[in-house]
Amino acid sequence: MFGKRGNSGSGFGRPPSSGAPTLDRAPPAAAPVARAPEPARVPSVSSPPLAPSAPAEDRQRSSSFYETKSQVFGALIEAIDLSQLAKLDAQSAREEIRDIVNEIITIKNIVMSIAEQEDLLEDICNDVLGYGPLEPLLARDDIADIMVNGPSTVYIEVNGKISKTGVRFRDGAQLMNICQRIVSQVGRRVDESSPICDARLPDGSRVNVIAPPLAIDGAALTIRKFKKDKLTLEQLVKFGSISPEGAEILRIIGRVRCNVVVSGGTGSGKTTLLNCLTRYIDSDERIITCEDAAELQLQQPHVVRLETRPPNLEGEGRVTMTDLVKNCLRMRPERIIVGEVRGPEVFDLLQAMNTGHDGSMGTIHANSPRECLSRMESMIAMGGYSLPAKTVREIIVGSVDVIVQAARLRDGSRRITHITEVLGLEGDTPITQDLFVYEMLGEDENGKIIGRHRSTGIGRPKFWDRARYYNEDKRLAAALDAADAGEPMR
Repeated sequence: MFGKRGNSGSGFGRPPSSGAPTLDRAPPAAAPVARAPEPARVPSVSSPPLAPSAPAEDRQRSSSFYETKSQVFGALIEAIDLSQLAKLDAQSAREEIRDIVNEIITIKNIVMSIAEQEDLLEDICNDVLGYGPLEPLLARDDIADIMVNGPSTVYIEVNGKISKTGVRFRDGAQLMNICQRIVSQVGRRVDESSPICDARLPDGSRVNVIAPPLAIDGAALTIRKFKKDKLTLEQLVKFGSISPEGAEILRIIGRVRCNVVVSGGTGSGKTTLLNCLTRYIDSDERIITCEDAAELQLQQPHVVRLETRPPNLEGEGRVTMTDLVKNCLRMRPERIIVGEVRGPEVFDLLQAMNTGHDGSMGTIHANSPRECLSRMESMIAMGGYSLPAKTVREIIVGSVDVIVQAARLRDGSRRITHITEVLGLEGDTPITQDLFVYEMLGEDENGKIIGRHRSTGIGRPKFWDRARYYNEDKRLAAALDAADAGEPMR
C-alpha cells in the first residue's frame, strides 16, 4: 500500500521548508524497504514477554536504544507514504507502521530483546501518530499533571504527590516538535518569536508551553490533565473534599442563582469545583463561557463556548478575556461563566453579575476569601479604571454573593475550606461571614491530615430569601444544622 516517498509532512520532521526530519539517523538503505518474511532468529513482537517488566514510562532506556530508534525511524520515513497513512483509522495506521518497522529491523539485522523491540515499536507509533514519549502518560487516568522540564526531565503528579519518571525526549528538537503539534491543533504557535503559549488537548486537558530562549534548559511543557469521568459533588464527598452537608449547601447555592467566585491556589481544584457547581444550572438556561483555553465541561444543552486568541505573526488579531466578556453581554446570556479571572476583565464580570445575570460564576487565584476580595480590587486598578476605592468595593460586594475557597493541603489532598457570604460594606471595609469551614485537627501516623467540615452556626444566611423563592429554604436549614455537628474526616 505504501510507496517510498520523501519526508515532507512527517509528524516528526522539520518544518516543510527544511525538507528533512529532525531525528538524527543513518543514511537510508540503498533500496526501499520491502516486505520480507521475518527470519526465525528475530523474536516476534507478538510473542508474550518472558517476564513482567516495568511500565514503559518508568524504564530507563540506554543511549544505544535511542540510536537504534533514530536509525529505524529514518528508514521508516523513507519507506512510508504519509499521505496514504493519513487516510487510515488510528488502529490500522499503527498496525501498518508496526509491520514496516518489523521489516526494517529484519533487513538491518538489528538484534533486540522482546521488551526492547516492543518499546521501539510503541515509541515510533507514538512519534508518528501521537505525542511521542508523552503518550503513555496521557493514557494513565491516575495522573493529574505532567511537567516536562526540558528533553531529559519529566515529572508527574499522582494523588497529590510529584515524582520523576524515566520518560525522556531524544533532544530539544523533538520536544519542540511535540509542543508545536499540540498548540497547532487550536490554531496557535510556539517558537522563538512567540515563546509562551496556552493551549488544550482534544480531551480538554490544559497545556502551557514556554520555549527557549525564555526556558533556558529546553522547552517547559505543563499539562493539567482532565479526567474522562466528570467529577460530581457526590464524588468530592467520597474523596473527603467536602462533607455531605457542605455539598448540599453548594448544590443549593448553584440552584438559587447566587453569584459565585471560586477562589484557591494553583492546583487546588478550582476548575473541578466550578464544573461541579454548573451541574445545578437549569437545562433551559442560556450559558456563555469565556476561557483562555476551553476546559469547562458543562452538561446543559444551551451552552456557547468562547476562547481567547493570541496575536498573529504581525502582532495583530488578539482577542482578550475582556473582549470576550464584553461581547458576551450582547449575546443575551442568562449566566456567564468565566474560567479564570486574571486581570481587568473582573470589572466586566462584576458588572454583568450586577446587571441581571444572576448565577454567574468565575474562578480566581487567592488564598482566602478576604484575599479574594482584595485581589479583585487590585485587578480593577490594573485595568486603569479611575474609580474611588470605596466605589470599587461597593461594586464588588454588590456583585458577589458567595466565595467558595478551595485549598491543596500539605499531604496533597484537596479540601473546600470555606463557604463564605459577602454581606456588604461597613465604612470602607467589606464584611463577610463564613457559613461553613474546614478545621484541621492533626494528622495520622501516615502523615494524612485529619479534619472536619462544620457549620459556623449562622441560622439564616443572606441568600435565605433567595433560597425560599426557589423552595430550597428547608433543605438549606437542614444542611446548616447537620453541618454544625460535623465529625472528623480523613
